[in-house]
Formats: sequence, structure tokens, C-alpha cells
Amino acid sequence: MIGVVSYLLINYYYTRIQANKAAILALTMNRVGDMGLSIGFFAIFALFGSVDYATIFSLAPFMNETTITIISLLLLMGAMAKSAQIPLHSWLPGSMEAGAVTLTKFKNF
Repeated sequence: MIGVVSYLLINYYYTRIQANKAAILALTMNRVGDMGLSIGFFAIFALFGSVDYATIFSLAPFMNETTITIISLLLLMGAMAKSAQIPLHSWLPGSMEAGAVTLTKFKNF
């Protein structure tokens, strides 16, 4: 949902080529974040059989460390892409140039 809203707000001035490019990049980066979070959550459910914190933290010491590391990296990738952290922040400067007023309204909402 955030990716679509970002796309629509950045592409508000749809006649500007830079706005179109920035909107597509924002949508793509948010999809990368969605993919990382989704795969991470599905892997947690597949490994632990639950997404309940108590269950996960009680079973984590008995699980493979490599698998837990991969899941953690997927969740981190998703969170970094969704919050525009370095190195997945490449869409943010273009969006400010393309539609600074609309994006600022969205970020302050």
C-alpha cells in the first residue's frame, strides 16, 4: 500500500518525465521491501510454525543459526527498503526533486 501511495504522490505531476522515473523507482524499492518482509515472515512461519513472539524466542536457541541469520537479513532488508535507509534509499532524492510538495505532505501524514 505504501508503494502505491508513494507512486501516486510522487507522480502527481505526471507530465514531468523526472516525476515518472522517480515514481517508478519508489514503487520498485517498496516492492523490494515488501518481498524481503514477506519472504522473512513466511520463513519464520515455516521454521517455527507460528509468528508469535513467545514461541519464536523460546524455540530460537534450538534452530540452525544460518537459517535464523538469513531470516534476520530478509527482515532487515525489508525494513531498510520501506524506510529508505542506506543503501536502499536511491528513490528518495529523485522523489524530492519530482514532487517535493506532495511527498512532504505524505511523509508528515
